[in-house]
Amino acid sequence: MTTASAPGKIILFGEHAVVSGAIALGGAIDLRASVSVQDRPGSIVVTSDDLMLRGFSLDLNSGLLSSPDAAYATRYVSAVLQEFDAHDVEVRIKSSLPASAGLGSSAAIVVAAVMAISRHQESSLSLKEIAALSFRLEKQVQDGLASPTDTALATYGGYLKISSQILPLDLPPLELVVGYTGVPHNTRSEVEKVQKLKKRYPDLFDHIFQAIGSISLRAAPLIADQNGSELGELMNINELVYACRGAGGALGAKITGAGGGGCMIAIPGPSGKETLMTAIRQAGGWPFAAKMGQEGVRLEREE
Repeated sequence: MTTASAPGKIILFGEHAVVSGAIALGGAIDLRASVSVQDRPGSIVVTSDDLMLRGFSLDLNSGLLSSPDAAYATRYVSAVLQEFDAHDVEVRIKSSLPASAGLGSSAAIVVAAVMAISRHQESSLSLKEIAALSFRLEKQVQDGLASPTDTALATYGGYLKISSQILPLDLPPLELVVGYTGVPHNTRSEVEKVQKLKKRYPDLFDHIFQAIGSISLRAAPLIADQNGSELGELMNINELVYACRGAGGALGAKITGAGGGGCMIAIPGPSGKETLMTAIRQAGGWPFAAKMGQEGVRLEREE
């Protein structure tokens, strides 16, 4: 059996702007997805026993997708299996990342699958090759609407500054509290909404994206200085965020990812993480702690 795991991600700033070439700042987090592959003669089977994916077992030879969760998970794994012409295998997915929540769950799965399946097929890829292939496959599955941000963070880990180039940043870990709204978002739909508005108001959006890029650049030294107060000032606010900045005492909070549901993130204030997590629960969200700047894809087991 060969097992690889890859981290989810949080984008601090620049989610929509990066699609149009502006700068985004993101980091890998300590929630991961793992993919295990082993020989299984006569079939190609993908299984999950993880609560986030609600559990399923699927024989890809039948071509049947039993649920939206099965479809979500298997589209990416199927693309990797086809890329390496892998047959007679069983693939098992485990994930601590909620699906469609803006935390890079699909990228974590595809990156972990690329490493695990390629190694099982006795093909050793460099991190650069894993990142490039994973981005191509994620873009293929998402009908061309994807940025390299999520797959790059899942591959390399740490922090990355993303624009026309992807540059690693040497920054210390940053502790956050994440609040999941429980409402899955559709990245493609949200990106399309922004792109339509950009076409209608190109000059306005050029200025907006430039401003977002400037915020991303300003954020990096604040993380380096562990300046949570000023970093919090750069964050936007929305409904669940109000609870965090009020009763929760957050230094700053914002939606992460494409929006339209998914997750918000907050920097804990002097009252600490537990107060913040309680405020999120009371506002109807699902809170959990996350640490940015974590390790990228890694081989967990090979035998």
